[in-house]
Order: sequence, then C-alpha cells, then structure tokens
Amino acid sequence: MTSPATPPQMSHRQVLEALSGLLLGMFVSMIAGTVVSTSLPVIVHELGGDQTAFTWVITSTLLTTAISTPIWGKLADLFNRKLLIQIALVIFVASSAVAGFSDSATGLIAARAVQGIGAGGLAALSQIIMADIISPRERGRYAGLFGAVMALATVGGPLLGGLITDSMGWRWNFFVAVPFAIAALIMLQITLHLPRHPKRRVHIDYLGIVLLSVSVSLLLIWVTLGGSQFEWDSLTSILMGVGAGVGIIAFVLVELFVKEPLVPMSLFGNRTFTLSVIASIATGLAMFGMSVYLSQYMQMARGASPTEAGLMTLPMIGGLLISSIVIGQLISRFGKFKIYMVTGSIMLLVGSFLLTTIHYDTEFWLLSIFMFLAGAGVGMTMQNLVLVVQNTAKPAEMGVASSGVAFFRSVGGTVGVSLMGAMLATRLVDLFGTNAEALKKAAAAAGKEGMEALKQLTSGTMPEVRLLPDGIRQIVEDSYAQAIAFSFWIAVPLALVALIAVIALPNTPLGRQTNTERLAEDEAALAAVTANVPVSTGSVRLPSEADMATEPSVASSAPGSAADSSTRSTS
Repeated sequence: MTSPATPPQMSHRQVLEALSGLLLGMFVSMIAGTVVSTSLPVIVHELGGDQTAFTWVITSTLLTTAISTPIWGKLADLFNRKLLIQIALVIFVASSAVAGFSDSATGLIAARAVQGIGAGGLAALSQIIMADIISPRERGRYAGLFGAVMALATVGGPLLGGLITDSMGWRWNFFVAVPFAIAALIMLQITLHLPRHPKRRVHIDYLGIVLLSVSVSLLLIWVTLGGSQFEWDSLTSILMGVGAGVGIIAFVLVELFVKEPLVPMSLFGNRTFTLSVIASIATGLAMFGMSVYLSQYMQMARGASPTEAGLMTLPMIGGLLISSIVIGQLISRFGKFKIYMVTGSIMLLVGSFLLTTIHYDTEFWLLSIFMFLAGAGVGMTMQNLVLVVQNTAKPAEMGVASSGVAFFRSVGGTVGVSLMGAMLATRLVDLFGTNAEALKKAAAAAGKEGMEALKQLTSGTMPEVRLLPDGIRQIVEDSYAQAIAFSFWIAVPLALVALIAVIALPNTPLGRQTNTERLAEDEAALAAVTANVPVSTGSVRLPSEADMATEPSVASSAPGSAADSSTRSTS
C-alpha cells in the first residue's frame, strides 16, 4: 500500500495569494455588519419599531449565525471547503441586499435572519481554511493582514454607515457590500487552492440539526420576550424554558449515538476545548453586546448622529485592533499565549465593570478608557481561543472543533444581547414611569412639538433623541444611559468566569504544522501501520506479504513442518 505524500509547505507568497480572496470575503462579511451598526436606531425608528424590535434586528442574525456555525463546520469536514465558503458568501450578500428593501421591522428581521446563515459559514470556514494553510505558530505572522482588514471594516464601517445614512439614506447601507462580494467570489475562485481531502461516504445528522435549531431558538425567544411579553413565572415562560432544556438534552443524547455527530461530545473530553468554550461565551457577550449597546448609548444617551456615534466608539475598536495585532505578533515570535490571554481576560473584566458606571454626562475621556480596556480584552482573547483549540484538535475534527468555539461564542453573544435588551427594555419602562410627570411638564413647555414627542414615546416607538425638544431630550438621555449601564451588569460575572477558564487552560506549546500537513502525516502513519499488520484467522497467525518477502523460509518453519521439528529438537 502506497502511503500518501506529505504536501509541500506553502511559501510566504503562496500563502498570501491564497489568503487574498479569503481576506476580501472576511472584509465583506464584516463591513456588511459594521456599516449598519451606527444606523440601527435610525432604521428601527423609520420602520416604526420599538426597543424589542431593535433587539431582534440584532439577535435574529446572531441566532441563525449560532445555529448554522456548527453545521457549516461539519459540512467542512465532509465537502469541498472552497465551494462552501463561496455559497456562504452568496447567501450573506443576497440577504443583505434584500434587507435594504425592507418596509417593516418584521421584514428586516427576517432578512437579517437569513443573513446570519451566511455569516455563520463565513465565520467558521475562514478559521478552518486558515488552519489548512497556516500553522498555529505562524498564525501571528499574518496577524497584521487580518488586523488591517479588521481595522478597515470595524473603523471604516460605522463611519461609512453614518455618512451613508446622513447623506443617501439608510437603505444604501445594505447595498454597499454587493460589489465587494462579487470581487471576493472571483478572487476566491482564482487564488484559493486547497488540497483535496479523501472522499468518503457522508452521513448528515438531520435530527441533530433540527433539535439544535429548535432548542436554541426557543431558548433565545424565551430570554428575549420574558419579562415584557409574558411574566417570568407565567405558564408560557415555564413551558418555553422547559421545552428549551428538553430540546438541548435530546440534542446531546442524539449526538452521543449518531455516526456523524454535528457536535461530537468527545470534543468535551479535551480540556482545552471545554475551557475555551466557557471563555468564548463571555467573550461573545462582550464583543456583540458592547458594540451594539455602546453605539445605541452614543445616540440615545448622548444625542450623537450615526456618523458621530461611529467616531465615538473608536477607542473600543482601537483597543481591539491594537491588542489583536500586537499580541498575534508576540505569540508567533515566542510561541507562548497564556500570559497574554490572562491579561486580556483581566482587562475585559475591569472594562465590563467600569461600563456599568456610565451616565449620560460621563466625561468622554473617561468613557474612552473604559471602552479601550474592554476592547483590548476582547482582542487579546477572542481569536486566540480558536487558535489554542486548533492547536490541540485532531486534524480530522478541525472543522467541528473550530466551529464549536465559534458556535458557543455566537450563542454567548446572542443570549447576551437578548438578555441585555430585555433588561434595558424593562428598566426603560420603569424609568419612563418614574419620570412620567416630568415628561408631561417638559412636553407642555415645548408646545405642539413637545406633545407630539410625548405621544411617540408613549407608543413605545424608538425616538430619534437628537431631534427631541431640549427638556424632553435630557430626561430621555438620562433614562437610556441608566438603562444601558444597568444592562452591562450581565457581562461582569461572565467575564469573571472567562478569566477563571483562561487561567485553567493547559499551556500547550503551539505546533508548527498546518492542519493539511498533520492530516497527511496521520494518513502516512496509518498506511505504514496497515502495511505491517499481519492478517490473522482466529488464533492462528498467518504470514503477511512483508514476512514472505523478508523471510523466505517462513513457510518451511510453519508449525508441524520438518524444519519446525528440527528446530525444536535442537532447542
């Protein structure tokens, strides 16, 4: 049997060529998300949505991203990865364009849900493909490229979104990614050349997909609507909570017995994977929750326009980018990761706590420090959690291991945004009730314009705060600031759990082989072992072809032969 040859290591230039289309695809997915972030308050306001609708515009994408991520990861272990990432890109951008034509909050939520399916594929497959062509130790060498893409998308996206909203209208935010997506598809086709994995019979875990989708959806709907649409101790709440729990237990049981599990439970036997999952939940909440609600805070509590809100969140984005680029280079140079991840987890915990203290008139330089600390904490931990899992995962399970971390990060972000949105909405209702008399007096003092603003607030429709009369605006800004600061409390205990998990991570040295090289090495070792294993029937050992070639007299020495008798008598 011929053993498979280990593929030649790619040169620096070949890696750059392979990454070009992948980087552009990542840029498309990031720009399509960040360009909308600063305009969401305006979008939801114009579509007549309330705070719950605002939350669901975000969580619908995060929900389908979370559900689809492990599915894409499993498909990556079974099918052509290059084709899969192109399909994910098409789904993402097509649904983004459809979102631009939405005429209601419900239509926008539905389009964003489909967009999340594509986003899940791009998030999972980009990490998996990187593991195919770049070793864990060398990943930091290319951190600057990924950092540059992140910088362009995360810094430029909110600014571009604000400018588009203020000048051309918010719908163009959803159309801006289309030309970039077409370019990304062409470049992926031309530049991305991945090694072919051996073909095998595939088994899709359809029951696991259904159970995962139903249970996670039910959990998030319960978390989002609880306390507003129904009481937490109501029959509806109990049924939804129990249903989500039963669905999750059923999913775990199915995964234990199916041939090709969507999320192999054996992964949790790996201590690095389990601890990284725990830390990823908190990191996901911080990453998604802070980016969503800090942008809302800038507009609703400080009266900023979409463009101004994009500029005001730069300290958080800067902390994330600087830390991810610098730490990536240090990890690549020295091969150590734990000290940086522990430091990042501490910064995330401190930053999360400080954000619970903000008011509508907090000094901006102080707020910038809070945002920078939290952003730097996310930058030092988020990508490195995937890195340490890929470093210890089996090559054949690279897809499900990588997507598993991304899945739980998305779940953490989705549940976190939902909980923060529910806490924010509940707190707002209480604050507006407390300030009802003050709002009436301010509205009366502002005349007709004030009464119209009061009517809008009473209906529950999200206001455009910067356009409210002065007396009403101050009350609304103070209420939103208190409610958003209150919602940040959910991040503090989870950040503490993440710190404990990172401290407990095994400090495994980073490998220098790509996943493709590890897979080829495993196949070569298996082929060598197979070639030398003798065939046996019952308890009688029969000679292998290798034995026959190297020992011609073995046949005459078989038990019971004359040669065998002579040998025994000599002994």
